[in-house]
Amino acid sequence: MSERYSPEDYARIRRDAETIVARYPEFRRSALGPMLHLVQSEDGFVSPRGVALCAEVLGLSRAEVSAVATFYSQYRRHPNGEYNVGVCVNPLCGVMGGEMIWDAVSRHLGIGHDETTEDGRITLEKLECNAACDYAPVVMVNWEFFDNQTPDSTIDIVDDIRDGVDIHPTRGADKVDTFKEVSRVLAGFEDGHADEGPSAGEPSLLGLRIAAANDWRAPYEESPAPAPATTAATTSKSPSAKEESK
Repeated sequence: MSERYSPEDYARIRRDAETIVARYPEFRRSALGPMLHLVQSEDGFVSPRGVALCAEVLGLSRAEVSAVATFYSQYRRHPNGEYNVGVCVNPLCGVMGGEMIWDAVSRHLGIGHDETTEDGRITLEKLECNAACDYAPVVMVNWEFFDNQTPDSTIDIVDDIRDGVDIHPTRGADKVDTFKEVSRVLAGFEDGHADEGPSAGEPSLLGLRIAAANDWRAPYEESPAPAPATTAATTSKSPSAKEESK
């Protein structure tokens, strides 16, 4: 990869970066997070040239940009695969089979955590909680949900990826786009898939229906009225009757 963008690429990415910055007119540096995703949509990771571009646009030092890029795990400091396959091994997913899924897929692909297959198609990741405990064990591919997985079903997913077959998440978009395409969405540029598929499934909605059928509601307690304001005059000690008789 070139150390610098070509003039044409630089002008195009710079225009997109300025579009992001315009969303934060009073706090320009707040645009850094989405801009780092923009860099990943171009380079597949937060590249040195991408860091330089972010620093230039926002008037930051490269060290300040790198400090953010190294803090959050979704920003990658080396090239990511076209598809990021994350297996949740947090307690609930782990005891429901997540650890077995991880072991099977890691052996099948011959790679470990944060490693990428030689063909560049898949980066494998041990994920912390996916916030989808209703569907444990959960696998995520480029941040799309694959619920109630098994070692065999997850191996089928990665084999389809390597064979160039479209894969379809349990919820959300109709199919999973590439890491670069998804990174552009995270940068704030819509891809037209926002209204595809359900975002919540039966396990998540069942509790709401049971609560509605039984008229169960969260406890509600009115906040106490605020105490009256005090002033120096009202808080000073009043003279006693003895003092007044003097």
